[in-house]
Amino acid sequence: MKCVLIKNSTHVETVLAVLRNRIGWRWKPMTPNAVGFSLLVLGAVLVLGKWIRVGTPLLQHLFLPSSLVAGLLALLAGPEILGAMTGVSLVPEFLLDTWRVLPGLMINIVFAALFIGKKIPRIGTVWKLAGPQVVMGYMIAFGQYAVGLFLTLFILGPVFGMHPAAGALIEIGFVGGHGTAAGLRDTFVEVGFPEGGDLAIGMATVGVLGGVLFGIALINWAIRNNKLVHPVKTADRSDLEKKGINEFDIREAAGYMSTRTESIEPLSLHLGYVGIGILLGYGLQQAMVWLEAVTWGGATGVYLMRYVPLFPLAMVGGILVQLLLEKLDRYRTVDRELVNRIQGLALDILIVSALATLSLKVIGENMLPFLILAVGGILWTGFAFLVLGPRMLPDYWFERGIGDFGQSMGVTATGLLLMRVTDPEGKTPALESFGYKQLLFELFVGGGIFTGAAIPLIHQFGPKAVFAGTLGVALGCLVFGMLVYGKRR
Repeated sequence: MKCVLIKNSTHVETVLAVLRNRIGWRWKPMTPNAVGFSLLVLGAVLVLGKWIRVGTPLLQHLFLPSSLVAGLLALLAGPEILGAMTGVSLVPEFLLDTWRVLPGLMINIVFAALFIGKKIPRIGTVWKLAGPQVVMGYMIAFGQYAVGLFLTLFILGPVFGMHPAAGALIEIGFVGGHGTAAGLRDTFVEVGFPEGGDLAIGMATVGVLGGVLFGIALINWAIRNNKLVHPVKTADRSDLEKKGINEFDIREAAGYMSTRTESIEPLSLHLGYVGIGILLGYGLQQAMVWLEAVTWGGATGVYLMRYVPLFPLAMVGGILVQLLLEKLDRYRTVDRELVNRIQGLALDILIVSALATLSLKVIGENMLPFLILAVGGILWTGFAFLVLGPRMLPDYWFERGIGDFGQSMGVTATGLLLMRVTDPEGKTPALESFGYKQLLFELFVGGGIFTGAAIPLIHQFGPKAVFAGTLGVALGCLVFGMLVYGKRR
């Protein structure tokens, strides 16, 4: 297999040939050496993306994460853009062969680590603090399904011949993000919609960019119109903060040494905890597939669990690990900050590899349906925040709602980013409520159990039934929020 796409470029081929001879590289895909070298290159691309962001004021003002910059850089230098324009790709095909596999693996680590090291509170406590934002988050997420399925049923399907599973792309891309979109690639293939994976990753990119751009614009609008309880200035960020660098004198520890290194490296122990969570999730997945086969699946021919990906069940496995540790780990060896570092590393690898292997050809062939879904998702999410949010949230509606808006457009990190800009000193209960919200929210949507099951549900029961169900949930959340929480304003 050739490592580059070359037309009339003997110089590049000569350079690559010299490199092959110098290091003895055989350039065969998916060999151990190729996999290892691919990870090294990915790390170098991440570093390059970081320093590009540090030196580019526009990227700093857009709050774009370095992993997104690095992924777009790799996409630009690869066969989809540079290779298509010049015939020369700076990203060899054997790198892409490895990178295509990484998102499906890394997403399991991201979700298994969600709750390890976090104290699991009682549901009543979570609901008391974060109930309004949980209800609003569900309304937006299930509303995105309803909007997407409505557009698919009445426009995208009849006019463009789109697969019914296209109705799930908005929620998968916006609330789920790049990780969920990449993790569902195989599920899209299994239901006969292979282009769905690339469309979902493209939708996630639109969501992140739209979440940041529209979010900052909304914050500035709120400041000008006195919508904030505690007014702030978006310009109050230092140069280092804009560059994404912590000041040297106030840097926090990345984690704590909960074990002595002569016994076991703490990072190794925490990686093991995450691995156990994934294994428990895998065991749960296989048990559910077997149970379905010997019960309703075998009797009716309707199968769901065989299409459900591993990562939402890996999250359940992580919860089980945390519950066991709370009972058995009397030495408190789990440090949440170390788990965060593992999760963050996996997410960075996931975003770079997913974007680098994105098929722009697929998006180009479905550009109009893609734009219709993207615009529909943005309009619904903005309407839910600006019009319905003030009627559902009992207090600090903008400070609370901007986090839900950010998460519903560009995953949790975008929501946190917008909340920190809106309430940098934590004067409102918005951030605490947003954190508690994730315990009940991400378990089901945004990559949770329903997100993983949505495509199989559409495949087995049809888009009309799922449209009716998701619309009913969204309307139910709206009515509940207005009647229960809205009256407390």
